[in-house]
Amino acid sequence: MIGSLTLDQLRVLVTIADVGSFSAAGRELRRAQSAISNAIANLEQTQGIELFDRRSHRPQLTDVGRTLVEQARLVLASATRFEAMAAGTRAGLEPQLTIAIDPLVPTAPLIDSLQALSARHPDLAVHFSTEGLGGSLRRLRSGSASLALCLLLPAVPEDIAAYPLLRTRMCAVVSPSHPLASLGRPATSSDLAPHIQLVLSDPVEPDGANYGVAGTRLWRFVDLGRRFDFLLAGFGWCRMPEHLVTSLIASGALAAIEIEDDSTPPEGVTIYAAHRKERALGVAGSWLLDTLRRRVDSSLTMPTSSDC
Repeated sequence: MIGSLTLDQLRVLVTIADVGSFSAAGRELRRAQSAISNAIANLEQTQGIELFDRRSHRPQLTDVGRTLVEQARLVLASATRFEAMAAGTRAGLEPQLTIAIDPLVPTAPLIDSLQALSARHPDLAVHFSTEGLGGSLRRLRSGSASLALCLLLPAVPEDIAAYPLLRTRMCAVVSPSHPLASLGRPATSSDLAPHIQLVLSDPVEPDGANYGVAGTRLWRFVDLGRRFDFLLAGFGWCRMPEHLVTSLIASGALAAIEIEDDSTPPEGVTIYAAHRKERALGVAGSWLLDTLRRRVDSSLTMPTSSDC
């Protein structure tokens, strides 16, 4: 009961609206028509409203009745989800799953796996956020995320359980109008020095450790999309995940460049699924992790292009 309101009253109201009459609702709910009429009369009395106009042979919903039927549907749906979540919790399912993802992580494998998770646990509350560089690890440690898809540089921290999913190659690119695009040979540190490198940065610790930095003039970004805008506009060069730039290189919208003695691993950087060792994943999180690991081969680099 919610105050003077019961879910049963709302169920009766919605059933009448769906089947068209009090008598039909009685048959649907396997109750006497008098019980249906009493339920609605009590609901109208306790709420101080008229839900049905009874002047005609068959009672018709009033304007307020039609509006409240839709509200009743929402309340009943919420109650159904409440019961499903409670039943899932009794079976070991976590009440919610919070996932954090780094900006460089390919999303296709995650989307497929999340669709499968939704089909398996339709009432599970899933919260998802894309973090700035380093943000996923920070959310794991704060307890505000259960599972992260992230880079862990320079190594996997001791307090984190990490499972390699795949490797993604990083491609150095510039706008075709940029001077580095017409260099015609691998760029040296002297070649890079005069030009701006567009760097993804940790928003909380912007002066923390840098990985893949080869230039001396740095513009720092938290947002991958905004960095992309500046890259396409010719403001500087940067390394981008190859799966995001292959088509742009092929179309001539971007140009790949080589860097002499490049410290970036040629096989690509490793993407991990990770959680805190002391905070084991629940039923849904474990299932999602297993599904991700099956869907992607950890020995497989994302598709490569000879232009990068």
